[in-house]
Amino acid sequence: MRETYHEALASISEGLVEMANLVGSAIGLATHALLDADLQLAENVISAEEEVGDLQRDLEHRAIALLARQQPVATDLRIVVTSLRMSADLERSGVLAQHVAKLARLRYPGHVVPGDLRRTVLEMGQLAQRLMAQAAEVIIIKDVDAALQLEKDDERMDELHRVIFQHLLDERWQHGVETAVDVTLVGRYYERFADHAVSVARGVVYLVTGKHVDELPTEPPLTA
Repeated sequence: MRETYHEALASISEGLVEMANLVGSAIGLATHALLDADLQLAENVISAEEEVGDLQRDLEHRAIALLARQQPVATDLRIVVTSLRMSADLERSGVLAQHVAKLARLRYPGHVVPGDLRRTVLEMGQLAQRLMAQAAEVIIIKDVDAALQLEKDDERMDELHRVIFQHLLDERWQHGVETAVDVTLVGRYYERFADHAVSVARGVVYLVTGKHVDELPTEPPLTA
């Protein structure tokens, strides 16, 4: 009976990793669809979101069944409850990747991102995919330091988000209001995607330590 119980717990973690890998791939494909005006690729990302939603619902059903039948306590209860929150973050990440793809579809055959912002948006997409891959790895290895590093790596996304606004506010902007709105949305989608990856990593910190990130002890300053 206990072996079955621990297998059920492990399957929840495996489900989270699968979701993270799917949404990480989705944001990468959505970025290519956006920058290359690739309609078929955009459609593929949009339709694939249903699989992420199905995974989340399945994970929720398994977690709730585990709560009802096994009534886990202490660490095991923390694993189940926190995993539910993490699955919600991952599902929302999939929706954000879908939003990027839908914007590419909406403006097809035109390009959403003007040439002077392509490099910035490409980096945002690559960084979003990398952060989610790190989140998947953190779920697997349960490493607190790696989880905290992911939060530091997210600072680059914030910098890129500011770059977009600097372009939008520049008096030399010549791409019109519609493109400005589109680019604003794109930047927000990537920034929020990264935030969800960070939230997943924070969930792992709580799983391992029983403490939220802001409750962890800070290292004392080095003395000369």
